Amino acid sequence: MTGGAIPGPDGLPRCPWGLSAEDYTAYHDEEWGRPVHGDDALFERLCLEAFQSGLSWITILRRREGFRSAFADFSIEAVAGFGDADRERLLADEGIIRNRAKIDATLANAKLLAGWDPGELDTLIWSHAPDPARPAPRTLADVPAVTDESTALAKALKKRGVRFVGPTTAYALMQACGLVDDHLKDCAARGGGR
Repeated sequence: MTGGAIPGPDGLPRCPWGLSAEDYTAYHDEEWGRPVHGDDALFERLCLEAFQSGLSWITILRRREGFRSAFADFSIEAVAGFGDADRERLLADEGIIRNRAKIDATLANAKLLAGWDPGELDTLIWSHAPDPARPAPRTLADVPAVTDESTALAKALKKRGVRFVGPTTAYALMQACGLVDDHLKDCAARGGGR
């Protein structure tokens, strides 16, 4: 799938990945690439991108409600209060990805972020948004996996103690949260479309 936007059943052109599964179509059309603000909302996206590492995004997307339930809707304050019993509960929860390192990173990140000032995570992440005037990708082959900005964001988060985030995860976060609009040039969802 390296081509340009293709028409869906409704005739609207979309990024090819947005038509590969019904779950993807809704996510593509309504969420991906749209600006996300708020510390808890960004914490959720940061966690989900970390859990996705090494897996298909559809795996995470289909378990998102399970993740939300297991992690108290990704309230930083609530997750920061999780203890050993919660950790064991998460490791046994079949509704999420039961990866010990990713669960431990999520719990540690919540404890860390609970000590930050309100809006600090939002400000830090959005300070790494690239120039919005960059050219729109024409094909999937034009969409990078890592950029200078995502590398800088990953370094800034790690420097502050955030775990399980590298340049690729940071770029996926940037795409998902609208810091970049990587919808293809001819995609109906580009620029907030629809």
